[in-house]
This record gives sequence, C-alpha cells and structure tokens, in this order.
Amino acid sequence: MEKACEAFLKGRTVQDGAHDLGHVKRVVALARRIGEAEGADLSVVVPAAWLHDCVSVPKDSPDRAFASRLAADEAVVFLKGLGVSGDTLAAVHHAIHAHSFSLGKSPETLEARVVQDADRLDAIGALGIARCFLTGGAMESAMFHPEDPFGRQRALDDRAYAVDHFFVKLLTLKETLHTGAARKEAGRRHAFMQSFLEELERELKG
Repeated sequence: MEKACEAFLKGRTVQDGAHDLGHVKRVVALARRIGEAEGADLSVVVPAAWLHDCVSVPKDSPDRAFASRLAADEAVVFLKGLGVSGDTLAAVHHAIHAHSFSLGKSPETLEARVVQDADRLDAIGALGIARCFLTGGAMESAMFHPEDPFGRQRALDDRAYAVDHFFVKLLTLKETLHTGAARKEAGRRHAFMQSFLEELERELKG
C-alpha cells in the first residue's frame, strides 16, 4: 500500500517545497514511530500520514481551512480502490480531516492524534524554520518587518512577514501536542527555534 500511496502522490502537484514528498515521508516516519510508542493502529496511521496533504490548497487561499477535508475525501476514494474496508476508511478520513492547524478540529481517536502530532513536529525545529521561509517565499512575503521584526509593537501578519509565523503558529505548536512521544521530541525542536530567533535578533542589532 505504501508504494501505491507514494506513486499516487508523485502524480499530483504540490504547492511549494515545504509541502513536497519529502515532507510527507518525514511525517510518515514520525507517525510510525509515535504510533508504535503509543500503541496506535498503524493500519490507520500510516495511510493517513501518507495522504494527509494529497490535496494542495495554497496557504494564502480563502479555501485553506477546507484543505484537510478535501484531502480526507480524496484519500478515501483512493483507498477504496485499493480494497480498504469501511471502518478503516472512516478512521483514516477522520485522522486526515482532523490534522489541520487552520481548521482547528480536535482529533477524537489515538490514530488521529498521532497523525496530527507527526505533522506538527515537522513544522518546528530546524526543518520547521526551513519550511517557514520556503512557504514565505512562495507567498512572496518579506522575511520580517523592517522596523519591528518581532512584532512587539504592532499586529502580527504572517502573510506579510515570515518571522511573524513563528509567533502566530510555530512557537504555539509544542503545547498542542497530544502524545508523550511527540511532546518529548517537541521540547528540543522548540528550544532550537527560540535559539534561532535570539541569534536573529543579535544579528539584526549588529
């Protein structure tokens, strides 16, 4: 099944380098590791991780909040074609639908929590920093506000400034994780992002 999922994804267009097949493979690896540690059903976790971004909606699109539902629907159609059964299909659909940060939907199963945690882990740490600026470039946003880079005296706008995305989203993700395995890894990645921002501030001050 995994080879079929990979082949399916290779035939689809990704919105930017931050949401490419490399991202999917990292999420699959994280989800498998977390799922094994937490005793989740990998027959749900693994296909949901593979297909969680199978429908691409740009970050700055007004339809962004619907992306995970569209991906869940598309995944079910694809998995039906592979002979996956009803209960597993429903569980995969929920895991994909619930993973989205912008949707704000709470995962109701262990498997959905594992997939959400895996996707959020790939959004933080060194990889998260790289993905943040890749996405910012795709959206044609500036790296940071020229007068107030860290948004201390203005409203944050992460569509205009990539560094704002740390404060709007990335630095909040550690506290949203559900599983012990994910929280342990998140602590180290979160600390690295804080160190990056501290160094960025030192360099900007000259």
